[in-house]
Amino acid sequence: MTNSDLTMEGSGDRRPRASMRVGPSDVTRRFDISIHRAMEPLEAEWRSLDGLAGNSLHHAYDWCRAWAETHGSDLLLLRVAFDGELFLILPLELRHGRLFRTARLIGTEHSNLNTGLFVDGASAVMTPALAHALARDIRTALRGLADVVMLDRMPSEWRGGVSPFAALPGVANPNSSFQLPLLGSIQLTLAQINAKRRRKKMRISERRLTEMGGYDYVIARTPGEAQALLDTFFRQKATRFATLGLPDVFQDAETQAFFHALASHQHGNPQLMQLNAIRLRGERDGQVVAVAGISLKGDHVICQFGSIDETLAGEASPGELLFYRMIERLSTQGVRLFDFGVGDQPYKRSWCTIETPLRDITLPVTLPGRLAALRHHLVVRAKAAAKSNKAVYARLQRARRFRQGKIGAQSTGD
Repeated sequence: MTNSDLTMEGSGDRRPRASMRVGPSDVTRRFDISIHRAMEPLEAEWRSLDGLAGNSLHHAYDWCRAWAETHGSDLLLLRVAFDGELFLILPLELRHGRLFRTARLIGTEHSNLNTGLFVDGASAVMTPALAHALARDIRTALRGLADVVMLDRMPSEWRGGVSPFAALPGVANPNSSFQLPLLGSIQLTLAQINAKRRRKKMRISERRLTEMGGYDYVIARTPGEAQALLDTFFRQKATRFATLGLPDVFQDAETQAFFHALASHQHGNPQLMQLNAIRLRGERDGQVVAVAGISLKGDHVICQFGSIDETLAGEASPGELLFYRMIERLSTQGVRLFDFGVGDQPYKRSWCTIETPLRDITLPVTLPGRLAALRHHLVVRAKAAAKSNKAVYARLQRARRFRQGKIGAQSTGD
């Protein structure tokens, strides 16, 4: 590291604010890492990697910028060169805990897929020895800045390719992600699953909604329409979480501002957030009974979230109908993979033919970081063990709801 590459702000703040350079590996002498504390110097190279099919849309420049701006992220952006050429941008943010400083992928709480931003063909040159050299050099670069690097929800294989990180040791994430290939038409797509049963469910949903006055399948066309549907989603999801006695992961003002920022990018590439909904006609004209937010990148679509109004049209399964309509439309528009995202739920298994295992990779930098990595592995394995035992998992869920109920009662003075 050379001090001439450090840019400081204020005499009392010794953190690098623009970038700093860490020398090439003393073993392979092939990697060169610079650390940046702002996104702008990397924008041109970052955007050049956005469109590659193997890179997650959750690492797109505009996605990460929206998260960083709404959450006030303390950025640690790694630019990795291989033999002098751009090889990887790793978009990290620093989290300060009571005991550990953790460098995590930007916005990972709401990511369904993490990959890092590699150049095309990176897997072909990444041998196990080079992967371990890269991991070591990342740890060296972050010495004094972080205690542990956490790269979670990473697939070892994705879209027919092997992750350049696949050779690194990790622990299986307790949640897989689920995908459905789209084959050019709704008929061919449904033929992969139980087409007769799926069409029957759709007809039942439509009949019940017709009895309520009918419905429209709508797609937000303006930022104003998108913001309104987002607010509807937040209300519906809050009600659902409260009913289950679970914490609302969308309730923070920063998180809601983040999704509103994504929805304002109506014409970006990738299209960061598109709001779809089922809206009633008749006596309840204009009321929205199902909302889904999807992100589009090339021929890949990820469903980021969904909600329904169970009090108004729950028996009509409007969420299932909304998925049917989205998949029907996207099948004819060049989309080849509909991604239902992370989390094992019955409705995902009923739709999907692909289950993608995910891994968490931890790179300890310091001794406290080793303890943090060990703790993470133990927690993940405990979760996986609990989920594999249905009786134990059900008891844990009941206990969780009970705890949330007590907290809610205390907060209202009951």
